[in-house]
Amino acid sequence: MQVQERIFLLTIVLAILVKLYSGLGESSKSSLRNLLSLNRSKIQECPVIKSIELTATDNKGNGDEQGVNYVIIFDPKSKDLDFKVNVGLSHKLYLKNDDGKIRQKYISKRFSELISDENSTLNGKPPIAAINADYIGVDNQPQGLNISKGVEYSGKFKDKRSSFGISGGKPQERTATIQIGRRNEELLNYNVVGGNGRFYENGKFKNICPDLGDYVCAGETSRSLVATTSKGYVILLVNNANLKQALYPSMFDDVLEGIAKNYCLGKIQEGMLFDGGFSTGLFFDNKIYVENTHPVGSVFLIYKK
Repeated sequence: MQVQERIFLLTIVLAILVKLYSGLGESSKSSLRNLLSLNRSKIQECPVIKSIELTATDNKGNGDEQGVNYVIIFDPKSKDLDFKVNVGLSHKLYLKNDDGKIRQKYISKRFSELISDENSTLNGKPPIAAINADYIGVDNQPQGLNISKGVEYSGKFKDKRSSFGISGGKPQERTATIQIGRRNEELLNYNVVGGNGRFYENGKFKNICPDLGDYVCAGETSRSLVATTSKGYVILLVNNANLKQALYPSMFDDVLEGIAKNYCLGKIQEGMLFDGGFSTGLFFDNKIYVENTHPVGSVFLIYKK
């Protein structure tokens, strides 16, 4: 069909529609306008996630400036971002002993120290964002799987507990994973932090209260967690509320699915806890939003290039 013919047919259709509309009664016109307005209102306007965003929400995942949840959303594939893991060491990261093995002399460090010491920079730049991650042992060693730029700093539970990681490679190829132990594909074992308490697996939510025990489930009121979505986004969340607004494990799906819906991030796929209670910490754009008193096993650091 020629372009002129298409324009002619379209003109005829529009003329018919105008004639039909003009022939409607006022009540019918009003109903039609209301229907069109209702359909427009159902179309969700999705916030634009440039590369990384900080927001605050209530326990349903709705935006709330006074909300008790600090939430960082980022796209691991963003060319503007880079990542690193830091652990408490008395020396520089990646340093080797005379025998060629990685030196691992662990010391106790709090969240604020791990995001500001000599090992916290990347290419001379400080992080723009950070969250506390792994549990720490009595020997000051991280308990789970921790890998910084491909170099491992792990503990005795590295093959038993879940961990969160961002793969290496080109930015557009980076992938976020949550699983137990080292990944089969070596590129995925690049920046990884340990955790525990897997409450989403393959898109299915699980109330992990029975696994955590009474105190961790109901006694702790400060939570730190991570989740990944079907569109590839990562959600980092720290709740530091009192008992009235505490975020319990049975509520994790409410807050995360609310965030995913409001920001059009896709469906929640994987989710796990970081060390909570007195170890939670969250930092964004030169401000520490949450820091509690205990040392932490590791931190996950985010940088803007």
